[in-house]
Amino acid sequence: MKIWLALIMLLFATNSNSQNIKIDLWPEGEIPLSIPNKIQEKVEITDATRISKVQVPQLEVFLPNKRNANGQAVIICPGGGYARLSYDWEGTDIAKLLNTHGIAAFVLKYRLPDSLSSTNPDKVPLLDAKQAIRMVRSRAKEWNINPIYIGIMGFSAGGHLASTLSTQFEEDTRPAFSILIYPVISMDKTIAHTGSRNNLIGLEPSNDLIKLYSNEFQVKANTPPTFILHATDDNSVPIENSLLYYEALKKNKVPTEMHVYPTGGHGFGMALGKGSLEKWPNLLFDWLALQK
Repeated sequence: MKIWLALIMLLFATNSNSQNIKIDLWPEGEIPLSIPNKIQEKVEITDATRISKVQVPQLEVFLPNKRNANGQAVIICPGGGYARLSYDWEGTDIAKLLNTHGIAAFVLKYRLPDSLSSTNPDKVPLLDAKQAIRMVRSRAKEWNINPIYIGIMGFSAGGHLASTLSTQFEEDTRPAFSILIYPVISMDKTIAHTGSRNNLIGLEPSNDLIKLYSNEFQVKANTPPTFILHATDDNSVPIENSLLYYEALKKNKVPTEMHVYPTGGHGFGMALGKGSLEKWPNLLFDWLALQK
């Protein structure tokens, strides 16, 4: 009996590990725009897991059971003001939820803008997001994914990264859809999230840099279909960010669904225990079902 129990536990562990592998985005020694340094990645585990000073960007892979897989995939960009990554709260927890609906999920541990580790700090998050799309697409068959159904999802500053990829892509890095949860969109000082703005483009950015990363100005007709969620009482990232992006999408006739809740604040993640707001994933899954 003990032997059978041990075998079952080993099988479970093996299956679990196969679902949660971590893959380096770039070959060793070929991480673009990186500066050799002795900076160490920092992981803080308190009420949530937060990662900062990322030096080696990675994808953590979460795959649904093959019988449940529906062919869709989502690359998740956790938030954290471009200073850190809220890795489980807005990353791995979301990935596991997506798996329950047959959707493959990939948590992106992207590099954060840092002049000590990069020659062009503002460019490295987007470079990593583009590489993530390429990697998932290149291994789609292995992971039971339809390569035309790979989307991007981001929370807060991760939403800024997701919307940047959705408006500034190359032919081989266009996501099939975009999911933006209380996203930072604009670098306009009057509505920007100050921390995200300062960390990404600096304290005294040029007007050109402000416009480049104000994604309400970057929307085009081929921007992917978009799902947006925001709370009106968000005091960290004003709802005007989402409203401006929605208007730009509408102007360019990009299919869009936006949900605005009266309360919820910022950084609510799955919003468990927050009344009707905790049902927002159901709205997302209904929308995702239409993106095939």
